[in-house]
Amino acid sequence: MLTSTFPKAAFLYLFVLSVKGVFGADTDEVKSVSVTAGDSVSLNTDVTEVLIDDQILWMFGPEDTRIAEIYNQKIKLFNIERFRERLQMDNQTGSLTIRNIRSEHTGLYKLQILRSGTSYKRFNVTVYTPLPVPVITSNSSNCSSSSRSPESRCSLVCSVLNVSDVTLSWYKGISVLSSISVSDLSISLSLPLEVEYQDKNTYSCVIYNPIRNQTTHLDFSRLCHTSCAENQTLVLAASISAVLLVVLAGLMYFLYWKHKRMGQKGNGYEPSAHTVETAPNEGEELQYAETGFFKQNGQRKKTEKEETIYSSIVT
Repeated sequence: MLTSTFPKAAFLYLFVLSVKGVFGADTDEVKSVSVTAGDSVSLNTDVTEVLIDDQILWMFGPEDTRIAEIYNQKIKLFNIERFRERLQMDNQTGSLTIRNIRSEHTGLYKLQILRSGTSYKRFNVTVYTPLPVPVITSNSSNCSSSSRSPESRCSLVCSVLNVSDVTLSWYKGISVLSSISVSDLSISLSLPLEVEYQDKNTYSCVIYNPIRNQTTHLDFSRLCHTSCAENQTLVLAASISAVLLVVLAGLMYFLYWKHKRMGQKGNGYEPSAHTVETAPNEGEELQYAETGFFKQNGQRKKTEKEETIYSSIVT
C-alpha cells in the first residue's frame, strides 16, 4: 500500500513544481503600493541581474497595456500619453520607476519575467493627493448678545478644504475625541470641539491617509484666552467708557461756552435800570422816567431827557 501511494505523491509534487516553474510562485500575489501625488514610486522586480536572454515586460490597467520592456538587454518605453516622460527602467534589475506620479496613474501594474520559464508579479498602486494643513478657528457666534447666559466653554472648529480618502480627527493628548472620514469625493471637512477655558490638556487636529498625516496643535493663548463672559464684560466696560467720554466732552463744551459769554459781557454794555410804565388815569399825563446806560467801568453814558406829554382823552 505504501509503495503504491508514494509514486502518486511524488508525481503530484513534480507537477506542482512544474506549474510553479511556468507561472511563478507569486502568480496570484498583489502587492499594494501607496504614494503621494508628485512623488516618485519604484516597482521592484526582485531580479538581481538581467541576462541577455531575459525579457521583462511591464503592463498597466485592465487591458494589460504595454508600457515598458527590456529584451536582449535593451530598454523600450512604449509611447503612452498617460506616462509620457514619467517612466524610467533600471537596465540591471528591470525595476520600473514612475516619476511625478498623478492620480491618473492609480491602478494595477503587471510584471512578466521570461527566464527559463515565466513568472508574474502584480502591483496595485494608489495615488493620494497631498494633505493640507488643518486650520483651527474659534467659533465666536456663541458670544452673541442674544445668548441667555455667557458660554463657559471655548468653541472651536477644525477645517480642511478639497480632500478625499482622508480622516480628520481631534486628539486630546494621544486619545481620539472625534473623527470624520471621506472616501472618493473631493469635499471640505469641518469638525467641532468644545473645551474648558482653563483646560491645561494638549489638543490637536490631525488629518491623515494611509501614508501621511498633517497636525495642527491648539493654541490656547490665541483662540481660548478669554471666555464669552469676559468678552461681554470687556464690551460693557468699553461702552460705559464711551458714554463717559461723551458726557465729559459735553460738560467741557458747556463750561467753555459759559466762560466765553461772560467774557463778551465784560466788554459790552448793561442797562442800569428798567422803566416801569403805568397806564395814565383820565386827566393825567403819562411820563417816562429817565433811562440811562452804564459801562462796566462805572462811567455813565450821557443821555438826553425825553418827555412825552399826553393830552387828555375824553371818551
